[in-house]
Amino acid sequence: MYTWDASGLEAVDAIIDDPDGAGLVMLYHFEGYMDAGEAGEQIVRRLNETQPYVTVARFDADRLIDYRARRPMMTFRRDQWVSYDTPRLELRLARDATGTPFLLLTGPEPDAEWDGFTAAVREITERVGARLAVTFHGIPMGVPHTRPVGLTPHGNRTDLVPGHRPLFDEAEVPGSAAALIELRLAESGHEVLGLAAHVPHYVARSSYPDAALVLVEAITSATGLVLPDVALALRNEALTTQNEIERQLAEGDAELVGVVRGLEQQYDALAGAETRGSLVAETTELPSADELGAVFERFLAEREGEGDGENGRGDGTGEGSTR
Repeated sequence: MYTWDASGLEAVDAIIDDPDGAGLVMLYHFEGYMDAGEAGEQIVRRLNETQPYVTVARFDADRLIDYRARRPMMTFRRDQWVSYDTPRLELRLARDATGTPFLLLTGPEPDAEWDGFTAAVREITERVGARLAVTFHGIPMGVPHTRPVGLTPHGNRTDLVPGHRPLFDEAEVPGSAAALIELRLAESGHEVLGLAAHVPHYVARSSYPDAALVLVEAITSATGLVLPDVALALRNEALTTQNEIERQLAEGDAELVGVVRGLEQQYDALAGAETRGSLVAETTELPSADELGAVFERFLAEREGEGDGENGRGDGTGEGSTR
């Protein structure tokens, strides 16, 4: 299922043996499941760009990944194949701006052997002495981009992210490897924290740096990891993205503008109700669910047609139910 990298494991063991060490935090995020606004993927990409790392363990991609469902890219030059983008599902050791070590488990979400994979992750977690496992991603929500990004923490250490109320009591949704890892680690007594950033529906299939930035700030608050390069890059990109959304709204469909304004009214009404200790918001004139869905679908279809680089991975459109 996986193999250790000797030099990476040696580096981890040196940290474990340090009597002054506090234990490693393990961040994990996988490509392929719901990640609205590419919130989690943006963080992983920035971490890989800004934080030097060594590989600690490698999972067997040939065993876990269905290449026909997610075909790796190959490069053809003139008259021959010259490269192959090998899928990598790895555990890496990195350090934050203060030199504090942490682990990052990332790569394509396994298509097979979830039970074996999660058991392997639990085994690795115990071997490297990880004190806390943290996963993060974006979820599409009926919220406007003009208001602060909301956050839903989950797991058995939600106390590390205080001040957030559950959105509902229970939900049934398609499962994921990341969620199963959280479940199995918690069942075996490990500390786990999940972070889900709320991304406006109408930008869920585009890169939304505001959501990634909120996740980074929550990770810093919960773990003590200092990631200024990641936060700064996301902050700059967030400003650019907000300006672009406003430009498109100004030039775009009046009906879509009406939807955004309606979401603003709903958001503000709910926020006001919470400050008064009531969860019942004032009545506001909002589009119906069918009207919202039609506008969002048209908006996303037009965005895809413009070739802005969106893809269908993790747009959160899988069916589920809440109660």
